[in-house]
Amino acid sequence: MPQTLSTREANLFRTVIRHYEEKQYKRGLKAAEQILKKNPRHGDTMSMKALIMNSQGKTEEAFALAKEALTIDMKSHICWHVYGILYRQHKNFDEAIKAYKFALKLEPESQQIQRDLAVLQVQIRDYQGYVQSRFAMLKAKPHLRQNWTALAIAYQLEGSLEQAENILTTYEKSMTNVPLKTDQEHSEALLYKNTIIAERGDIQRALEHLDSDCKNCLDRLAVMEMRARYLGQLNRKEEAVKAWRALLDRNPEHPEYYQGLIEALEIDEKDEAALKAIYDEYAAKYPRSDAAKRLPLNFLTGDSFKAAAKSYLSNMLDRGVPSVFANLKHLYSDVAKKEAVLALAEEYLKEHKGSEQANGDSSKGVGAALYFLAQHYNYHLSRDLAKAMEYVEQAIELDPKNVDFHMTKARIFKHQGDTAKASEAMDHARSLDTKDRYINSKAAKYQLRNNENEKALETMGLFTRAETVGGPLADLTDMQCMWFLTEDGEAWQRRGNTGLALKRFTTINNIFDIWQEDQFDFHSFSLRKGQIRAYVDMIRWEDSIREHPFYFRAALDAVKLYLDMFEKQQAAANGTNGTGEATNGDDAAEKKKAAKKARKEAQKAEREAAEKVAKQDPNKATAKKDEEPKKKDDDPNGLKLAATTDPLGDAMKFLNNILQFSPKNIEGQIAGFDVYMRRKKYLLALRCLNAAQALNPEHPRVKEQFAELQKAVESLDDAQSAKVKEVLKAKFSS
Repeated sequence: MPQTLSTREANLFRTVIRHYEEKQYKRGLKAAEQILKKNPRHGDTMSMKALIMNSQGKTEEAFALAKEALTIDMKSHICWHVYGILYRQHKNFDEAIKAYKFALKLEPESQQIQRDLAVLQVQIRDYQGYVQSRFAMLKAKPHLRQNWTALAIAYQLEGSLEQAENILTTYEKSMTNVPLKTDQEHSEALLYKNTIIAERGDIQRALEHLDSDCKNCLDRLAVMEMRARYLGQLNRKEEAVKAWRALLDRNPEHPEYYQGLIEALEIDEKDEAALKAIYDEYAAKYPRSDAAKRLPLNFLTGDSFKAAAKSYLSNMLDRGVPSVFANLKHLYSDVAKKEAVLALAEEYLKEHKGSEQANGDSSKGVGAALYFLAQHYNYHLSRDLAKAMEYVEQAIELDPKNVDFHMTKARIFKHQGDTAKASEAMDHARSLDTKDRYINSKAAKYQLRNNENEKALETMGLFTRAETVGGPLADLTDMQCMWFLTEDGEAWQRRGNTGLALKRFTTINNIFDIWQEDQFDFHSFSLRKGQIRAYVDMIRWEDSIREHPFYFRAALDAVKLYLDMFEKQQAAANGTNGTGEATNGDDAAEKKKAAKKARKEAQKAEREAAEKVAKQDPNKATAKKDEEPKKKDDDPNGLKLAATTDPLGDAMKFLNNILQFSPKNIEGQIAGFDVYMRRKKYLLALRCLNAAQALNPEHPRVKEQFAELQKAVESLDDAQSAKVKEVLKAKFSS
């Protein structure tokens, strides 16, 4: 039977909860121990002690104690709630939900348990369960606006837009006091309701609601943009023109506003004169607007294009704007425009030759023209690296300390395939401006491309926090600097250090896991702050987060590395001759050498970290003694990852996300085929091959894989599934 506490101990139990919430774990643990001395079988105190122990990193002991507390008091909602929290913190969401639901059966009125359950349901996208939880919370506290808003969000995410709108309308009708015009939460709720009406497809009513209820909303830009779009969709052209012009007066650099105005004016896309008149009007009205001068270059042709391009290019080169080539390079897909831009740049250079220092700034005029031409010949659609080098050398001669010129020279070396010279040139550019983080990052990136991992980390360390335990790499990981982790992993892969390469790719995978877990902080925060539209956008963005190119690149690198490991393991298992044994011996020696070097680096990092800790002010250290301990990495050099006995199984952790979130990328489908073939999953391999063929039937790897699969089918023995053979042979016969 569970024990009951005296008044004094009940007060002490409340302090345990408070200490846990304030992250004062040692104090909380001490108070829990005091209670358990007199009441050793008090389940609630045992559960709270387990929760504190889990926060201190003692996971196994915490789970054991929480289970013991449940066996003592199965009817305690606190025990079940804590049990659910433990499972949630360790990402076993299904078990956590079961525990929360059991706790709610014992204590149906607990808002905290109901809130935790709702947050977990939206986290795993159980929208039906989320609707039920939010409905229960609304019934319990109907006076809170955020409960009404949360239920509307739940209905919207579930797809019941009508119900979502009705919930918001019901609350608005129940309001007795008129909200202030400065009420941010009310303003956001009205705009959110408007987006739901528009999402239902009722644009006319959305416009009426915008004009009547949202006219005083605080986000004026959102109101103006929504109104312009609605008017355009309803073919109310005259009003739409006024709306888009009002937006352009607010921001004449926004390309979408120009496009909206052109559509509202019903100007034919082939009518160059009428289109240009619109842009000329705003170029005259706002002389400093770049978009009004640049966007016409997209549709102008012939002499009109040359005249507009000459005016734009001359103005930018006179001012020495470094980004002028970046603004124009998209035009190079049109050969005529590419040649015209080149001719104009060369003409400008001839006209201004001899006046290099006339204005006292060598980055303008001739210097800018030389820089533009160097970039032109370095670009992949107009590449002539000899000419590019010639122009950039002239630019550097004109201004030897110009960072942009030296960066371009480094890029030219890179495209020539000389990574050593590229790295050296980019580092020289960095030395010209040691306070610029961008050029510092570029130098590190080029060093990584030249397999100089240690030097790159040292370069990045110039802009990381010196006091970070673990050095620059730990700080870069904490800052989630994914480009560095990716490049570092690929460099280690090229150097043959499988462990560190896998470590970097796994770190990137973990960062995306953290991004998904970070949603927990916003499920309640966004409702409290009334940021509803941003919250819904975040939820939808998170659903496709692993489509990001950063994730795809790292995941594909990891899959290829695991495939290579599998091939080496197979070769080692099948190698019986002397040559094979010698090769395996060399590989083992290399691995041993790399592991020894990695251990030395880890020991050096630990020593440096210990020295930094020793130098810290002891008074500052005591202020943080009760914080959650930072989890120590037990495999900093990836030795455990490299020692896997099931590389294909580990590859699937990355491959599943690639195939689910990036199915239109042929490289992912090709990698999927390779993995499934080696796992002898022929139907899944066929699925990847079909997807790859649909994307690009002429891809050389697709043809090779087709032949590989056909050969595998012919070698299938009778013991294997007849259905598999039937499906595969039907594919080849077709």
